[in-house]
Amino acid sequence: MNYKTEFANGTTTVEVTGRFTFGDHSSFRKLIEEVRGHGSSTLVLDISGVDFIDSAGLGMLLLARDEGEKSNTNVILRGAQGQVKRMLEVARFDTLFQLEN
Repeated sequence: MNYKTEFANGTTTVEVTGRFTFGDHSSFRKLIEEVRGHGSSTLVLDISGVDFIDSAGLGMLLLARDEGEKSNTNVILRGAQGQVKRMLEVARFDTLFQLEN
């Protein structure tokens, strides 16, 4: 997993690329800490560049959602496609997150 963070107008956008798996747990935790420091009202996780996600990756997205709830930050998942989109559908993430194309 690689990521690039951008902050503007109360929104933090994180562009995530590559594979999003169990091995990314520590770097994702660091990312969440970084985003928390922005004090954003909205966090957009742009996952259009993610070509594979496993169950641990799904769990990390839930972690981001939980952290967002603690700080009143709306977490949006943007651009899921292919295997990632199918995983989100199977896990019913549409009931937990706002999903954007």
